Amino acid sequence: MRNVPKAIIVLWMTVWMILCMPHGLVLAAPEKIQQPVSISGWEVKWGNAGDQGFISEVMGVDEIWEKRSAEQIVDMTKEPSGSLWSRLTIPYLQDGSSAIRFENIKGTHIVIYLEDRKVYENYHYNYDNNAVFLPLSAENSGKTLYVWAQNERGFLGIQGDVEVGPYAKLQEKYIHNGLLDIILGSTFVFTSLIMLSCTFFLGQFHKGLWISLCVVMGSIGTMVITYSQFLYTFYQVYGDLYSILFDLAMLLGMPALCYFFEQIIGPGVHGIFTKLRKVQWAYSIVAVFSLFVYVVSGGQWDLLYSLLVQRVVGIILVILLTILLAGTIARALQRNGEAILLAAGFGTFSLISVLELLWYYQRNGAYHLLWWKWSMVAFVISLIAILGSRFAEKHNKVLEYSKELELFNNELQRSEKMEIISELAASVAHEVRNPLQVTRGFLQLMTEQEDNKNKGYVRIALEELDRASGIITDFLTFAKPEFDHIISLNISDEFDHIEGILVPMANLEGGKIITDIPPNLHIRGNSSKFKQAFINIIKNSIEALQGQGQIDIWAYSQDGNVKVHVRDNGEGMSEEALSRLGEPYFSNKIKGTGLGMMVTFRIVEAMNGQINFTSTKGVGTEAVVSFPEFIK
Repeated sequence: MRNVPKAIIVLWMTVWMILCMPHGLVLAAPEKIQQPVSISGWEVKWGNAGDQGFISEVMGVDEIWEKRSAEQIVDMTKEPSGSLWSRLTIPYLQDGSSAIRFENIKGTHIVIYLEDRKVYENYHYNYDNNAVFLPLSAENSGKTLYVWAQNERGFLGIQGDVEVGPYAKLQEKYIHNGLLDIILGSTFVFTSLIMLSCTFFLGQFHKGLWISLCVVMGSIGTMVITYSQFLYTFYQVYGDLYSILFDLAMLLGMPALCYFFEQIIGPGVHGIFTKLRKVQWAYSIVAVFSLFVYVVSGGQWDLLYSLLVQRVVGIILVILLTILLAGTIARALQRNGEAILLAAGFGTFSLISVLELLWYYQRNGAYHLLWWKWSMVAFVISLIAILGSRFAEKHNKVLEYSKELELFNNELQRSEKMEIISELAASVAHEVRNPLQVTRGFLQLMTEQEDNKNKGYVRIALEELDRASGIITDFLTFAKPEFDHIISLNISDEFDHIEGILVPMANLEGGKIITDIPPNLHIRGNSSKFKQAFINIIKNSIEALQGQGQIDIWAYSQDGNVKVHVRDNGEGMSEEALSRLGEPYFSNKIKGTGLGMMVTFRIVEAMNGQINFTSTKGVGTEAVVSFPEFIK
């Protein structure tokens, strides 16, 4: 999660850009447009019990009206009738294409009359915020507009700005406040459907997390669309359907959100998030069932639906979001990358939503919740980013596993080859050594009887037999690297012997050996085989010096291992030669058999060690041999 800070910066930049978006859409003609005029006051009158919003209910000459301003709010709790009439006078209109825009009319049933003619009615609306836009003409100047609002809960009447002016200018404001919600919600829904269609290609690879994210995004999109004033203005006859879809999306999205959080931040202390998910699933199932009963009964059996969905769901949602936010922050404090990213997105959504709710209550409900929808963009982006990081992590692991598999495969092939060579070497060595020993014995007897002329030939034959015996010994060491005599070896003492053997040889070649071995380094192994392995390595370095040169040998303890370095400044090796080092019968020397380094690798491996070579052509070679440290 190295990119978490960058992702959080992108999240906040996205939210900031959304908050700074211009609030107007350029829909008008390029010529100068007259600015709208605000209406700051009107008259109100409480309705009577049983009013249905007919204009005849307020056309009596004895009706008493009270003056109100835009800042005054009407609380229906002061009047049991639950309805309110408002009337205002349309100012003088210069333009023939004019309109009036109400920022918000509080009520679940709205009827508007121009004089005695009904020009607007909004019903089947289960929310009490209404943005209204009505076209006017110059002939409507000075006429009276009557607004009837009914609400069984909350506030009533005209709230916010009321503007009269050019049709195009007011339409720009009106469409901006409604259509953008449709676009935003549709984007979420469309994205979730596209992602859901890709589920078939995932197999079991994060399928649960992927589907839960699709459900969360689809639910958020559906809630944003069905909460929009745009639908209730232009397609108001489907108001009940919008309400049902909103409730259904919320009930399905809540358990999916719990599951997503559980997968990211874990089950929590005492499995609280797992328990929360199960409780949420149980509640959602019962609530969806009550919603189904409510729809099938045509609204007659609404007791359970009213209790679980309309009244309790808000409390449950607050508790759910609070627990999830607390758990996410706690996990983020443990420096979990995904939790930090989730806390940034979810915290942004929570912060903006809380601030907007506080502003809503500060204005006593005279405010239409707006920015919570846009803050969800940051939340959804964080969810997508988390899932994307999961896929990237899995992809990197697949690549890593592929590389490891290739290495294991190469090691397996090498092991198989070594096993075959080992068996063959052991068989040949045992069968050949005895005839060689017999032949050498007879040749030694012949040297006592031969004249001076043939003694030179016999001596050469004995030397070649000794060389063949050395090769057979290497074969046996390779074939059977297990050691019968395992003791504690002092690295410094062992190199004292090795140095005594090889320093004269290095001096003859014109080089020198410098050692720096601490006296307190110990390993477990076989002394003779240890010497044989390092003699092979150092002899190769001496032969690579080609005259003047230096061989540095040093050792130290690190992380429970004793590491020995042998570095020369000789001719070095090519990458191809370095990769083949230790293979049977591969050698850079003219008379070399390749068995020396093969045996060295085998000895180090048998002593539970590791050997690595680095070399540069014309610069030199360095061998690093590591053994488990033995502490007495």
